[in-house]
Amino acid sequence: MSDTAPSPAANCVEKLKGYVRTQKGLILAAEIFISFIIIICYAASTYGGYSAVAICEMIFSMVFFGLFMMEMDKQILVINWVWTDLFRAGIGAVLYLITSLICVIGGAGDGARIAGGVFGLMAGILFAYDTYTIFLVVKSTRQHTAAATDNTT
Repeated sequence: MSDTAPSPAANCVEKLKGYVRTQKGLILAAEIFISFIIIICYAASTYGGYSAVAICEMIFSMVFFGLFMMEMDKQILVINWVWTDLFRAGIGAVLYLITSLICVIGGAGDGARIAGGVFGLMAGILFAYDTYTIFLVVKSTRQHTAAATDNTT
């Protein structure tokens, strides 16, 4: 007899498809993709040392993508995942902008380094947008307590 129960791999693929359709999933997937493009550009360059930022940020984005896709952030409550993601995206934006400006300004004669710098500037803007969207989530979920307004004198 055939077993009609869905396999765990099919369930994971469905979660992947569903998460990529969300705004956060699309942003993380774009961060992974553009970081991979930057790694390729810097690998083709004569100065390959700038690829460290792209490798680290791609790995961090992949970890957060998997974590949020599998909804492990709702199971592991010891860490505040929103703030952790905010710091990841903010630091990534700053690092990408700094290294990309260095590559674009000082990359005369090395087309791959300049291309990596241009993609890095786009990645910096993408990470900054991710930081902004996370900041909006932090701002909307913050609890406000009303001040006492007793007028009894």
